[in-house]
Amino acid sequence: MRERKHFIGVKLRQIRLERGLTQAALAEALGVSVSYLNQMENNQRHVSVPVLLGLAQKFSVDIAELSHDDDARLLADVAEALADPLVRGEAPPAAELRAVVRSAPGVARALISVHQALRRSNEQLAEIDDTLARAGAETTPTPYDEVRDFFHYRDNYIPALDEAAEALAASLGEGATHGERVALFSAHFERVHKGRVVADLPPGLMRVFDRASGTLHLDPRAPRSAQTFQIAHQIALMEHRDTIDGIVDAASLSTADAEAVCRIGLANYFAGAALLPYNVFATTARELRHDLALLSDGFGASLEQVCHRLSTLQRPGARGLPFFFAKLDQAGNITKRHSATKLHFARLGSACPLWNAHSAFTMPGRIIRQLGETPDGRRYLCLAVAVAKRSGGFRDPVRTYALALGCETSHAADIVYADDLATDHAPAYEKIGVSCRICERSDCHQRAVPPLKRRLSIDPQRREVVPYRF
Repeated sequence: MRERKHFIGVKLRQIRLERGLTQAALAEALGVSVSYLNQMENNQRHVSVPVLLGLAQKFSVDIAELSHDDDARLLADVAEALADPLVRGEAPPAAELRAVVRSAPGVARALISVHQALRRSNEQLAEIDDTLARAGAETTPTPYDEVRDFFHYRDNYIPALDEAAEALAASLGEGATHGERVALFSAHFERVHKGRVVADLPPGLMRVFDRASGTLHLDPRAPRSAQTFQIAHQIALMEHRDTIDGIVDAASLSTADAEAVCRIGLANYFAGAALLPYNVFATTARELRHDLALLSDGFGASLEQVCHRLSTLQRPGARGLPFFFAKLDQAGNITKRHSATKLHFARLGSACPLWNAHSAFTMPGRIIRQLGETPDGRRYLCLAVAVAKRSGGFRDPVRTYALALGCETSHAADIVYADDLATDHAPAYEKIGVSCRICERSDCHQRAVPPLKRRLSIDPQRREVVPYRF
């Protein structure tokens, strides 16, 4: 079998710049010429085994991390953008797209941003009656979309906050029971910040911090896991403000609103990592074979917290299983999304109707399973569960949404939910996709719209389940 060549120019340059080294200094440390190093950084030469070993031995670089295919999500987003009929002309070959993503990821992200602006502008023109009053306010990405992409392209892993949260959890006692953790986090807040934690908020409010009195008010009806999460969130804002501000500044977000949303997201990230500290949680997840209910009970966390945390286990040298995670409402809107797998969620349009995340709403509280195969031939174990959150009494609203979690079936032995499924039996797999508008399946009985860049073939004398061919 021909040995695969690895081109890691962008990562190699990043390693050098992070350590403040010139090309000459790094070349000398690795025992190569400056010209050879320059060619590797520009992806004109593939990385050699001696260079990989030198990076591992002299700079503590995880070789597995270097070969990790973290360009897949960016490649999927660029391909989706260029498949849009708004982008006229013949789509570049896959090899050219891979070359752009590998060598110039900044250009690829800029292309995606331009496409998003073009799409939003086109939607405004199509709905002119509705958009006149707003005078073009949505020609740029929404703050939430921009922040969602910020986490998406960082593998949903923020090292500085993750490690700080793990240290806090260790100092308070990682083995504490659910009730003890609320008390421990409260005691930490009161000791360090000379304040109080009281549960006295009316329905509809989850957390309010009164700066004047130093009092942190919480929802008394919320589960203990939610109360602990909110205390940890406030700790992040107060004790790690400089770290959060530094991350936000480096993100170069486009608006003040996006920066504010990002700060909330980073504080939430810290809180989740404090409730589910990396090493302890990752080890337990492996031991329990990723049983969501047992993890939820054992850590006193909600199913959403557990699912989200499983998708963030991307620490170099200690990665967990590569999961995708999404949260969606009954209308199919995806409000959270992240994928450490080859499956990437569509930015525009609805998700595949054959995906089991939609059917989860018919069986609330029950974890349902699905074996799915995407058009590229990859096979996944998909888990979905619908959950409801009450905020008060009988007349108060109940928030209902579905959580979706999954990974490739090559990891089935490490997941309890795959034990009695026929993962090696091709007919057991549902033919799922990402979105109808970019799915090339011609025989899907649930197709809503044809693929964007395919010509239709319509025969008035013939009627099938889908009223057209392409």
